[in-house]
Amino acid sequence: MEASRKLELQKIACKVRMGIIEGVHAAKAGHPGGSLSCTDILTYLYFEKMNIDPQNPKKSDRDRFVLSKGHAAPALYSVLAHRGFFDVELLKTLRQIGSILQGHPDMKYIPGVDMTTGSLGQGISAACGMALSAKHFGDKYKVYAVLGDGELEEGQVWEAAMFAGNKNLSNLTAFVDYNNLQIDGSLSDVNSPYPIDKKFQAFNWHVITIDGHDFDQIENAILEAEKIDKPVCIIANTTKGKDVSYMENQCSWHGAAPNDELYEVAMADLKKVYEELQ
Repeated sequence: MEASRKLELQKIACKVRMGIIEGVHAAKAGHPGGSLSCTDILTYLYFEKMNIDPQNPKKSDRDRFVLSKGHAAPALYSVLAHRGFFDVELLKTLRQIGSILQGHPDMKYIPGVDMTTGSLGQGISAACGMALSAKHFGDKYKVYAVLGDGELEEGQVWEAAMFAGNKNLSNLTAFVDYNNLQIDGSLSDVNSPYPIDKKFQAFNWHVITIDGHDFDQIENAILEAEKIDKPVCIIANTTKGKDVSYMENQCSWHGAAPNDELYEVAMADLKKVYEELQ
């Protein structure tokens, strides 16, 4: 990736993270930690890779995206807003009565959302259905999904993995947002899904492991995935609470909103990151 484009994506990702903090603070509720960790993946997909049109969100040949870890909705909303699907100011209405931006993505009301998600494990199954439909009808669109690493403890994820491998859904790429923390602690302490790579490989997936905050590695993984004739799982090593000093690697920020004082700290952290990119 050209250095100038990589820098631009880094700036966009920083603005997206600011939008996440804005929304969760205004709502006084939400899930900032896992939203901040998957931001770079979503930024790359929506600003660099996917065939989408904010002016025509339902165009038939668009690439599909499913946020299987639906509680990370603040990240998806911020990406969609900054990509032009709706006004950035709407982020401040997160979870408020009358707002389209509910606590989890809703495809009926939010432009750009392809699947309503929230119950962990179900999103990846829906992504499999989309990919199978494209194969059946000869459509060329790609399907991308993002799962949480804690979400892998859901049995339905592995039913979907079995299905995708059996049906050879080579048009499906799933990212695992591997920040190694869930609401109650580390994955190994709660209910270890390890080894993640070997599990997906056992279900006939091609597996790639990357730094989920490095746009070069994200791009190279997707380019590799497009050459593989089977479903692809990209295990993205990430930092929960990325770029907010007091949230990084803290499971306590899985589902909590900053108060006014901590909001200012978070925004100052992100503004510093943005300034360093200038």
